[in-house]
Formats: sequence, C-alpha cells, structure tokens
Amino acid sequence: MKKNSLLNSILLTLCMVIVVGLVSIPLLKDLKFGLDLQGGFEILYQVESANQEEVTSDMVTNTYKTIEKRINGLGVSESEIIVEGERIRVQLPGVKDGASARQTLSAIANLTFRDSSDNLLMTSDVLSSGAAKVSTDEKGLPAVALSIKDKDTFYKVTKEISEGTDKLIVIWLDYDDGDSYQQEQLKGANGCGSTGSRCLSAAKVSQGFSSDVIIQGNFTSEEVENLVNLINSGSLPTKLTEVSSKTVSASFGADSLELTAKAGVIGVALIMLVMIIVYHFAGFIASIGLLFYTFLTIFAFWLFGGVLTLPGIAALVIGIGMAIDSSVITFARIKDELKNNVSLEGAIKKGNKNSFMAIFDSNLTTLLVAFVLFIFGESSVKGFATMLIISTIVTMLVMVYLTRTLLNLYVNTGKFDKKLNLFIGYKKKDSKINVNFIKIRKFVYIYLVLLIFVGVFTFVKNGLTLGIDFKGGSSISVISDNKIDINDISKDIKELGYTVYNTEVLDENSVSLKVNESFEESDVIEVEELLNEKYEAKTEIGTVSNVVKKDLVRNAIISVIIACIGIILYVSFRFSFNFAFTGILALVHDVLLMFVVFSLLKFEVSSIFIAAVLSIIGYSINDTIVSFDRIRENLHKKDVIKNKEELQNIVNTSLNSVLTRSIITTITTLCPVVMLIVLGSHEIFNFNIALLIGLIAGVISSIFIASPIWYDLEKLSIGKPKKKKWYEE
Repeated sequence: MKKNSLLNSILLTLCMVIVVGLVSIPLLKDLKFGLDLQGGFEILYQVESANQEEVTSDMVTNTYKTIEKRINGLGVSESEIIVEGERIRVQLPGVKDGASARQTLSAIANLTFRDSSDNLLMTSDVLSSGAAKVSTDEKGLPAVALSIKDKDTFYKVTKEISEGTDKLIVIWLDYDDGDSYQQEQLKGANGCGSTGSRCLSAAKVSQGFSSDVIIQGNFTSEEVENLVNLINSGSLPTKLTEVSSKTVSASFGADSLELTAKAGVIGVALIMLVMIIVYHFAGFIASIGLLFYTFLTIFAFWLFGGVLTLPGIAALVIGIGMAIDSSVITFARIKDELKNNVSLEGAIKKGNKNSFMAIFDSNLTTLLVAFVLFIFGESSVKGFATMLIISTIVTMLVMVYLTRTLLNLYVNTGKFDKKLNLFIGYKKKDSKINVNFIKIRKFVYIYLVLLIFVGVFTFVKNGLTLGIDFKGGSSISVISDNKIDINDISKDIKELGYTVYNTEVLDENSVSLKVNESFEESDVIEVEELLNEKYEAKTEIGTVSNVVKKDLVRNAIISVIIACIGIILYVSFRFSFNFAFTGILALVHDVLLMFVVFSLLKFEVSSIFIAAVLSIIGYSINDTIVSFDRIRENLHKKDVIKNKEELQNIVNTSLNSVLTRSIITTITTLCPVVMLIVLGSHEIFNFNIALLIGLIAGVISSIFIASPIWYDLEKLSIGKPKKKKWYEE
C-alpha cells in the first residue's frame, strides 16, 4: 500500500481546522439567541372561546395569524410564535417594554368594514364565525368567499356604497385612529393588502348584496389563504388568557451568555487536555474531531433555525463530553487489539469494527430520550432536546467517521508503526485492572437499601423544594448598579400584598425572590415600577399559573415513563430482557440519587431539572450499554455457561475491560459540567448540579449495579444453550 506523506497529512489537517475556524466566525455572529441570552419578553396564552364553544384548530391557527400580524406591527425581528395545542407561546427577543407588547398582543382581534374615507360601515358582527373561505371567481381565479350572518345590514351598506363615487369597501384588522386608506395607497406595493399592513383588502362593490359574497382581485393562492386567515381571526369569538410570562433584561442576558460561553470554552479545553494526556497523538486527533463536531452541531442548529438558549448551550457542552465517549470506546478497542500483537493498521481496523455497535446502541438510546424530551417538553426543554438530538446524530457522523478517517490518514504514513505509546498511549506493560465485581456486590446491595431508607426519610422530612414551574407563582430577579439588601426588597414586595417564600442573594448587586401568587399584567407593572423607582433596578419577572403547573407535572411523568418503556423495548430487542430490566433498575438508582440529594440540600426542582433527569437517563443507559456490549460479546464466545464461576468470570472480565473507559468518559464529561457550575450562569446552576450528581450516579450504576444484578438474574439460565437474535444468525 502506498504510504501517505506525514507532511501532507499535517497540512491537510491544518487546512481543515483553518477552514472550520474561518466559517465559524460569521456563523456564530448569525446565530439567534433566546430571551435568556439577549433579553426580551415571553408570554404563553391559552386560546379560549368567548362563547363557551369548543376551541377548534382553525380558531388557534387564525389567532396565530393575528398575533403574527401584530408582531409585524411591533417591528420585532426574530420573534418566535409556537403553537402548543390550544396554547400559543410568543417570544419577543430584544423587547424592553413588556407591558406595551402584552397589551398589543392580547387585544381581541377587531375586524371592521370602512369606506375609503375611513368611516366605519360594519363590524365583524355581520359575518358568521369563521366566515371566510378559499374560493374562485367566475374566471377560476383565487378569491375569498364570505359567509354573511346579518344579511339585512350587509345589503343596506353594500347598496349605499355601490351608489357612491369610488364604490370601495375597505376591510381593516385592528384599525387605529391614525390609520388611513389614502396613506396606505401612497405606500404602493407595501400598502393595503401587503404583509404588515392592517389594511387587508379594498373591494369594489357594484350592487347591494343580501347573500354570501366573493371578494375578488389579482390574488395569488397564497394571498387568498392569508386573507382568509386574517379575516377569520377578526371574526372568531376567541379570547387570549395569559397563563405565564417572563421578562428578561438585556443585562441579565449578556451576563448569562458571557459566563456560560467562558465556562464552555474552558470545559472543552480541559476535555482536549485529558484526551491528549491519556491517548497522546490519537487524543489530539480526537480533539480535532471535537472541533468539527462542535462546528457541525452549531451549523445544523442554525440551519434548522434553532434559537440558542442557556439550556441549549448546556446541551451542547454536555453533548461534547458525551461525544468524546465514542473516541474513548474506539481507542480502548484498538488498545485491546494491540495487546494481541496485532499491527497498528490492523488494530485500527478491528478496533473500529468492534466498537461500532456499542457506539450505535448507546447513541440510539440517548436519541430516544432526546425525542421524548422534544415531544413532551416546554420551550426551554425543547431547545435543550433539539440540541441533544442534533449533537447525538453529529456524534455518529463526525466522532465515528471523521476521527477514524484522520487516524487512518496518519497510520498510513507508517511513522507510528513502532511508536505505539506516542500514537495512542499504549504500553506493553500496562497495569491490568482486576476487580471482582461479583464478590463485592453484597456491599452494593447494602448501599441500595441504605439509599432507599435515606430517600424515604429525606422525602418525609424535607420533601422537594418545587420551583414555580411545578408550584405555580412568580419569580423576581433584581439587578442594580447600587448595592441592594434582600430584606428591604422582600419587605417591599410583601407590602404590595404578595407572599414571599424564597429569597436568594446572587451577589451584592443582584437578588432573586419567589412569591406564591401568579402575577397578572397589572401586578408585573406594579412590581417593575416599584423596584425601578426605589432601587433604580432592572427586573426579570417570570410567572406560572396553575394550568401550566399541572401540564408540566403531567408531561414530566409521561416523559420519564415513555423514555423507560422505549429503553426496555430497544435493549430487549438488541440484547435481552434481563439486560433491559437491570438497565432500568440502574436508571432508577440514578434518578433516585438525584432526587435524594436535591431533597437533602433543598435545591429547587424545576422543569429544566426534569431535562437534566432525562439527559442522565440517556447518558447512563449509554454507559450501561457499553458494559452490556462487552458482556454479550464474551457471552457469545461460549455456547453454554456451565457453572456460576464461568458466568462470574465473564462479568468480571467484561467490566474490568471497560472500567478505565468509564472513568475517562466520566472525567471528560464532568469537565464542562464542573466549569458550568463554577463559572456559568446562576439560571442553570441547579441544572448543572443535577447533571453532576447524575453523571457520578451513572458510572456507579453502570459498573457496580446493573451488571452484578444481571448476573444474579442470569444465574437462572446456567446450563441452557444461548439463543442468537435473528439478526445475528
């Protein structure tokens, strides 16, 4: 085989890194940032029928169109309008006056018919509910059909207009006193009927009409459909009820972005350092792959129009730690082959082949959990899930194929054939780990019993400190250029009639309070004005109603149950039910430990905590599957397990072979998490603490709990021939 030039390989790698670096700069500048990173206003509405009728999907769609039209009027760029069943979530980055935006958005859609001098002729009362429909005129061209309810009034008005000078009826949505049809005409193509204009249409009337009518003109199909939606939104008997809202000042967002970005960069640098120390040149190649992984993940996120939030950045950083696991698994397999005196080129080939299914299975289970998060999570959790989905897919593409390609590129130079330690940190006299995991499992069972007792005791004594996501109420974050006293602010809030149940000093210039009451619009304005006047403070106010609270609790429970069912089904399919059952028991341990620690330390449990729990479920089963994969591989080398000693040997040999990999993976994943805890934004502090606990719990359960329990279950099958799966035959 023709050898590659080492210099050419280095130059090619260098060029790839430079290209990624140059492309990343404009990409990062063009990313959309969420409210928590640039400030703004978010509000969640419940769409309700004003006539106590059932809310239909058409009602929700048309209300969406109305809100979209109003946001265009506000001049907000990069707004997000998300339909969540019978709810609509509106996110307005950069908006400073939340009260004004709230008033504009929540006003009832008002459809009116006026003459060309802007005099009121009729309101939407003359129309049937959902009156407008897509139709065609006598020439077969797109048109709008209107269903008339009050035919007498409609006939009287249209007859009078038909006898006038210009014979025009102008349809307006949310007409304001300053609006004018004549001014709309001066705008030309940007006037009446265009996107952003409240003037919807100007129709010629040739006679009086006492029946349903057709609005016709030079419409495209898209214009007709848009006009239908807008007319219906102004004639539907719906109202918007605010169920939660959040205001984030720009200063809060800037601080959060700077702190989180700094923590992420340091965390990634630590991962690279660990990989280079442990795996030398191969670790350096994995670090190069990590840069490509980060770039492609952000690029894919940008391509799908994702909005980057604090949880999204956390998912990216955690995903980086988890992505490096695929390289660690591969490198461990390569070292195994080198121990068998296989050449470096052969070891690379066999190591890549033997590691693929473990990487595939572990990432697929993480992907399953991420999809559950996306389906059942609310906005911030959806952002986290989106990033997790993208990062998991990119892991398979980059950290598997790109890293392997680069490794082969350098192996083919022949320069590392005799320098195995330099290439991958391999030494012939590597110390061999030999822990008897089966022998010590009785201590593990004692630990599990103690954990259950401690859990019951702490839940009875402390319970869980629920955040406003699960408790309902409002949170107030205050930041000032001057030193502020939490006791003074708490006293002021209480004097307004609110019940303060939690206070936290973030630093001498910023504090956080939580109250039991869910703020209405007037309450938010009252609190903001008080704190601004008395302390010259900027505020970030979030409020959650009981309706949202109930949905979050339900969705959290459903998410965990579905994720576990999915894992059981997949692991049973790929491995066996015993593996699936013990894997779930290990996950129960991880989740229980997270809840116990949060209960003991009285940390707040919020919706993003549930995202952390589900992430750990995905990560932990990932780790557990790698252990199971080794056990299954060694198990398949024997047709029948003859006795307990043979089964013990398989489990111990398998776990000892993956122990180093589990430790390295956990350390690399912990690097960014610890940095996010130490340097990151306080908004995701509890989230990162949950991840820290879960990561430690995950490595404990994967090595010391899942496999030993599997051993005790599998003892019942000793002496029985092993059946291969249909896809293994």
